[in-house]
Formats: sequence, structure tokens, C-alpha cells
Amino acid sequence: MIILSFNCGSSSVKYQLYNWSKKEIIAKGIVERVTIGNSFCVHEVNHKEKVTIKHDCITHKEAIKLIIDSLIHPEYGAIKDLSDITAVGHRVVHGGEKFSKSVIINQEVIKTFKELAGLAPLHNPPNIMGIEAAMELLPHIPHMAIMDTAWHQTMPDYVYTYAVPYQWYEKYGIRRYGFHGTSLLYVAKRAAVLLGKDPFTCNLISCHIGNGVSINAVKNGLSYDTSMGFTPLEGAIMGTRAGDHDAALDLYLMQKEGFSPEEMDTFLNKKSGILGITEKYVDRRDVVKAATEGDKRAKLAIEMEAYRLKKYIGAYTAVLGRLDALIFTAGVGEMSSVIRAKVLEGLDILGIKYDPEKNRLAKTRNVESDISALDSRVKIFIIPTDEELVFVEDVIALLEGTYDLHTNFKYTFQDPNYKNLMREKAFEKECKKNPELSRIKHIRTNIIN
Repeated sequence: MIILSFNCGSSSVKYQLYNWSKKEIIAKGIVERVTIGNSFCVHEVNHKEKVTIKHDCITHKEAIKLIIDSLIHPEYGAIKDLSDITAVGHRVVHGGEKFSKSVIINQEVIKTFKELAGLAPLHNPPNIMGIEAAMELLPHIPHMAIMDTAWHQTMPDYVYTYAVPYQWYEKYGIRRYGFHGTSLLYVAKRAAVLLGKDPFTCNLISCHIGNGVSINAVKNGLSYDTSMGFTPLEGAIMGTRAGDHDAALDLYLMQKEGFSPEEMDTFLNKKSGILGITEKYVDRRDVVKAATEGDKRAKLAIEMEAYRLKKYIGAYTAVLGRLDALIFTAGVGEMSSVIRAKVLEGLDILGIKYDPEKNRLAKTRNVESDISALDSRVKIFIIPTDEELVFVEDVIALLEGTYDLHTNFKYTFQDPNYKNLMREKAFEKECKKNPELSRIKHIRTNIIN
């Protein structure tokens, strides 16, 4: 079976084509600048050279049409005919309280997504547009939705309820929902494998650090608390989002400057965070480089981000009582040894002690690493996330009628013998280009106790 997955953002569409029988990625890519102009698709097929295809995509429908055409292209395509595709999985950012697991999409499900669109106005509308476009272009195969919020439906009410008038929750559904659930599910299940433990005996803190950032407390294998809230704005300092701050300052500036709610939303979601502090950078690689060159604002941004993350780790350790592992994942979490080091410094009091040399070496998105010091009571793992594999497995299980909540369902990547062959090949290539990276192998061999 061949499964196609779509992840539609406001101005981009990520995709992956996966051969379930061979357990390998056939093709993957991204269409960027959707709805903006000068759109292009970066398309990569297994065993072929990566190509960039320029094509204007006024809406998500054109973007998905471009992807489909690229997948069957005679020169750089991955399959001969669209009939080779068995089903399609779609990422949906917000499922509200309506969905606690992935679902087969029908018109009733789409109607519910539209009703929930107000909870995630930046994310759900493009998700819905992508679903409708794909269903129109691929009408004869089943489509499934995988919800970002589903993983967090196990949070207790005293964690997800805000101390605001309770009728706001009853009337508008205002509560903590949390996001990045597919990624957090994957790394939690993988951490249990690396620990050699039953996942439902594991207490974990996962730090998904990319442009968006989520910290997740996992208690006995279930999401217990998370830093993002009613929207993805709450929590850690992010690429362009402010994260936690005094809400009164928003009202103060709206009064002082006459900002509209829409303008304030833009400031908080698109002009704050790392960008707001540095006034130049969003990409942490640029921030780290600038900091090493003496840029004071870049240094400040790194210190602020690390401090906020450290506070969450301390708070969640207190909440959990016992911690088995601290996990870093997503682009920054997987690749930035500088930011990881800043976060980990001084956490010895919590039993979290890292090995600086292991941390320095662990800069790859293709292998799992243990950067714990030998005398650390808590394991520190770097686990490259794989949201697309979760998409695929949910879709397959829905097709076969075996799918259920993750508490009653076991993923293939929970098998101790699971291997991502594409990543292993990529790591071998990385080692050839950078021989020092091969030294990370000793970090990997002793991960499982």
C-alpha cells in the first residue's frame, strides 16, 4: 500500500509518499509561497536527484495539483499512476474536544472542522482547504485526518482549565488544548523503547523546539501538561511568537497605540519571539552565528529562550515527581548543541546531567542519541521526530479497522528492532562528509539499558 500525506500550512504544503509494504519513503517535498506568489516545489524522490519546480499556486488546490503532477511526472516522478495511491492522510492542527484520535474524513467531519476553525484561525482554514482540494483531485480513495491536539486529550481538567469565567469554556470552548501532538506522541513512544520500559510507566519531558515550541509533560505515558494553550501563542519563546507574557500589556498597547485586535495578533504571532528580540533573525542558526560574532541582541535571545525552557523543565519535573527522560526534538532541538547546552546547564539539582562532548557531537536529524552524563539520574535523549510516519500508521490502521486510541494501539516504531532505513542511509552519507560525526555511533549503541 502507498500512502500520501499532506501537511497544509497557511503558505506551504508539505507532503510525503510512503510505501507501507517496503516500509520506505518514496518521495517527499514542500510547496512554498502558496497564495503569496512566486511559488515553487522542492521535490525529492528516493534514489533520484532533488528538483525544484517553479509554478504559481494561487490557492492550496493549485499546490496539491502541482504535487500530484510531480509524483507522476515521467522524468522526476515517483509512481506511474495515481491509482497506485491507496489513501491520503491530512494533518489538522485543531480538533478541539470533538476528536481524541484520527478519523476517516466525510462531509460531517469537514463540517465539524469548519465549526472549529475559529479556535485555530491561522491553521485550520488552510488544513480544510487542503483536504477539500485533495478530495476533489483524488475522489476515489479514502482521506483521513490526523489531529495535532488529539495527543493532549488526556490532560486532566485542573490542568487544561483557565482561571477565567467558566462560562467562557462552556460557551466558546476556551481551555488549554496543546499542539505538536503527533510529534510528541512519536518521541514519547520512542523514548520508552530507548529506556527499555513499558510506555505507560514512563515519566517524560519532551521539548519540541522548532520555529514553534512545545514542552510536554508525560505522566505514565499520557500527556499531562503542555506549554501551548488555547492557541499556539502560549508557552515558550518561539521564532516569531511571544509565548508567555502579561496579557495586560496587550491591552495597554492597544490603548496607547490604537492597535486593532488583528494588528495585535500579528505582533504577537508574527513579529515577536526571537524576531522581536533580535529585530533581524528567526532561524536559530543565524542567531547563534550572530551571537558568536558579538551581537548583544542575539546573545540576549539565546539566554531568554534557554531560561524559559529551563523554567518549564523545572516546573514539569516538580509536577511529575519522578522523571525518566528529557527529550529534545524538532529542528532546533535536534541540531542546536548551543541552545541545548544553555538549557541543560545547572539542571544537576534535578538529576539531569549532560555530557558536553556527546552534546557537541549530536547534530544530525538521522539518528537517536543519548547525551546523558554517566552519573545522570535522568536520561537525556535527542530523538528526531517523524510525524509523517504517525500519519501513515494511523491511515493504515483506519483502512484495516485496527485503529484505536494510542492507549490501545501499538505503532511499528515501538518495536525495539524498528529501523528507519532511509535515515540510516542518510547518516552514512553524513559520516562520509564529516568523519567526526561517526563518533556519535558509540552514543547510540548504549542507549537501551
